[in-house]
Amino acid sequence: MPISLLFPITRMRTNRLVFSENDMSNFTFLHQSRLSEDSLEETYFVKVQQLIDSWLSGEEIFTIQSSGSTGAPKKIALHRNQMIYSASTTGKALQLPAGTKALIALNAEMIAGLMMLVRTMELNWDATIIFPTADPLQDMPEELIFDFTALTPIQLSTLLGKYPKEVIGRRFKKILLGGAPIDAFLINQIVDIRTAVYQSYGMTETVSHVALRKINGDNSSEDYELLDDIEAGTDERGCLHISGTVTGNQKIQTNDLVALTGKRTFRWIGRSDNIINSGGIKIQLDKVDRAVSAVLAIMQINPAFFSWSIPDQLLGQKLVLIIQEKHPDKLTETLLEQLHAFLTKYEIPKEILYLKDFIKTPSGKTDKAATVNSYLRSH
Repeated sequence: MPISLLFPITRMRTNRLVFSENDMSNFTFLHQSRLSEDSLEETYFVKVQQLIDSWLSGEEIFTIQSSGSTGAPKKIALHRNQMIYSASTTGKALQLPAGTKALIALNAEMIAGLMMLVRTMELNWDATIIFPTADPLQDMPEELIFDFTALTPIQLSTLLGKYPKEVIGRRFKKILLGGAPIDAFLINQIVDIRTAVYQSYGMTETVSHVALRKINGDNSSEDYELLDDIEAGTDERGCLHISGTVTGNQKIQTNDLVALTGKRTFRWIGRSDNIINSGGIKIQLDKVDRAVSAVLAIMQINPAFFSWSIPDQLLGQKLVLIIQEKHPDKLTETLLEQLHAFLTKYEIPKEILYLKDFIKTPSGKTDKAATVNSYLRSH
């Protein structure tokens, strides 16, 4: 039987919604002052309430749109039992028992945010929900301390840029990062914070993450470890495939090149479809991005960037580096010079383009193709 939502979401800074049936969940919708008059926040909270109501009423199928970061966005139908199993596995892997105080700062209409709602209800957590913003702590009462939250790298980078590391360590015990690669600059910042930080590997088709790696502290590793019940292998290209209860026991074939480092561990190399052919030389763009990230970390700067290709009469595809930067100064010369320590001469970008803004996907990731196409049209 559907459970009605008990409070309107306007007029108050904080509304606590308690669902007493089976003592399943306890949610707090936190209105942040900078958004108190913003209809976007009100609309978002209504949608979240509808998702909670759908779950508690026993909905069996949830249709989620993939992020569109590696291809055209598509709608994917997920079964309730897949989501329940995923929630249980996460709780076990990260040791998050009933009563865990969680912050839901991701968009609940995407898989990562939706699964935070499901974990709260299925594992009997106590969760605070906020409108997704780059700074989840802005305007939040200092007395609110969380056992667990899931964030994007941009959100954690924003927090580390605005607050002392001691504050992050006090406010969060465990953080799960996902949704985008983590650059060397951010990793350097994460290494010495008290909060345990994990990076996730997964996608909408696998109902959020299926593997984790710890970034800092004891047991930190470059390798991802598969969660319980997940089976994995590689195809003839060396790309990972995954199956388990969360996939409905169907094999999900990815385009992620990996190195299998143990029976249940792997190291991510890059995407097989993220390769360009420049003058007959195949260049792995993820390798270029890692090298650029390392150099920028050494230079102690952290602009958004990505490598890509643009048409070229001689090379066919010319390797370029796109940086979100308004005033590059002498960045180009220094960056290209230092990249020679990490890359071959063929892997050094032939040109660096500086753009004011990047186009984003609905989930907040950079839409690389759209960003470059917009640049080419304007030039």
